[in-house]
Amino acid sequence: METTTLKIRGMTCGGCVAAVQRVLGELDGVQRADVSLAESSATVQYEPARVKPADLHAAIADAGYEVVS
Repeated sequence: METTTLKIRGMTCGGCVAAVQRVLGELDGVQRADVSLAESSATVQYEPARVKPADLHAAIADAGYEVVS
């Protein structure tokens, strides 16, 4: 199990947080996703054999938000 924290641009409300949490949680291999509006971030626990960081970024982008470095 690995953990990563992603900075996310574009979240403005609780609905945004819920959307990001939902798309991350739907990925096979994501164990847990904690999304924070106040910190504009998501902390994700995932199984690297099943899901890659690029998959996390793509899911967030598909939901309409941007992962920033």
